Amino acid sequence: MIEGEGALPDMADVDEVTRAVLTASRVLVGVSARSLAAAEDKVTLPQFRLLIALSAHGDTNLSGVAEILGVNPSTAMRMIDRLTATGLTERQPNPDNRRESLIHLTEDGRRIVDEVTARRREEITAIVSRMDPDQGQALVDALTAFAEAADEPAAPSAGPDAYPLGWTDSTTR
Repeated sequence: MIEGEGALPDMADVDEVTRAVLTASRVLVGVSARSLAAAEDKVTLPQFRLLIALSAHGDTNLSGVAEILGVNPSTAMRMIDRLTATGLTERQPNPDNRRESLIHLTEDGRRIVDEVTARRREEITAIVSRMDPDQGQALVDALTAFAEAADEPAAPSAGPDAYPLGWTDSTTR
């Protein structure tokens, strides 16, 4: 049997990879927490997830926001209400359905997303720049394979979405 074609993985290898991924995830969670810290006086983590959803998906109705975040519409409505009250989102009539509103990011909401993204990118760049170039390429290969195994679509290599912050539900893709 050719390796990788139906062969059961060696549990020691799986455990070693799992341990390495968990360790790396602690690093990434720390980076994420620090990048959001400066915005914590403006938004909570769940509210930031909503801002990211709007940034990634564009203007969206209430049920769309709830589906993207994997929450009940009533929970999404409360989050939207709070973000609208602080000026980070706005509601506008849906031109295709006058009975519903579309929620979109305001300039201030976009600024928070951009600032958090920039801080996260800077810290990850600093960490990666301390790696040996060969290790960096191996990391690219490994993380690409990991994302593919999780059915996560690749991020664009350029443009405003080149450094997405994620939080999509794979069931909505």
